[in-house]
Amino acid sequence: MYTFGSQLSSARGKFLAGAAITGILLLTGCAETTETPHAASNPFVHVHGLAAESGSTEIFVATHTGIYSVAENGDVLGPIGGNGFDAMGFAISDEAWFASGHPGPETPGELGSPHLGIVRSDDQGQTWAPVTFTGIEDFHILEVNPSGALFGIGSSSPAVRVSVDGGNTWDNRAEVFAADIAVTAERVYAATEQGVLVSADEARTFETLEGAPLLYTLAAQPDGSLLGIDTDSTIWSLNAGSTWNVIGSAQGVVRGLTTTADGAVLLADDRGIVRVDASGSTIVWSVK
Repeated sequence: MYTFGSQLSSARGKFLAGAAITGILLLTGCAETTETPHAASNPFVHVHGLAAESGSTEIFVATHTGIYSVAENGDVLGPIGGNGFDAMGFAISDEAWFASGHPGPETPGELGSPHLGIVRSDDQGQTWAPVTFTGIEDFHILEVNPSGALFGIGSSSPAVRVSVDGGNTWDNRAEVFAADIAVTAERVYAATEQGVLVSADEARTFETLEGAPLLYTLAAQPDGSLLGIDTDSTIWSLNAGSTWNVIGSAQGVVRGLTTTADGAVLLADDRGIVRVDASGSTIVWSVK
């Protein structure tokens, strides 16, 4: 059986090893970074991803113990709906929330075990329902494009899977041993140990994106450009003219990367949850 973890790029493996030591600590407000060790009950020790809804200032954090919200003032709520499952994959479309991963101690049996497959929420995470692959698949990578199509890589195959009907049916596309993918209206990007790959036919075929830095996590920007972080924690942006620009630096291990509708960059690194807006202004929700 294909095991996703065994095929992660060496770049991401380097950072995941560091994650076992550093961890993201509990976010309590907008403050300077501290070095306070995390408590055993801290839900942000294992962050798997970030997402934001169009028109909302909240940040949604997918973790080992559920999905949490972080308000603009730094207030943390969750797990949303009391749903304490391990949200390994998480994506928000205009119509619904989608997740994958593993059940928690009190997760309803109908959501699946030992894998959730694809689950869906139509009430912003308050309740969830099984969609497909229930009990048999775990998607560590799950993304949605502007038209609402879902793209993911499951635990049993390196193939990029695509669903255009809300996750009910999936088509296996090209196999890429990717640490992460990002999808725009016209392109699918994959971060691999051989470099960044790009597809112009909805993941049916891929080719090398020439001149790209070695990136291990990716995100699509609202204007269709690409965002990524390299093995030195440098944040890169690829604009429509195929020019790579350095737009900032992360600190240590990055466990989640996304963008907002207004072009702000959101990431989770050793400082906590970081927001960098289009003007370069930075807010860090860190720990005390």
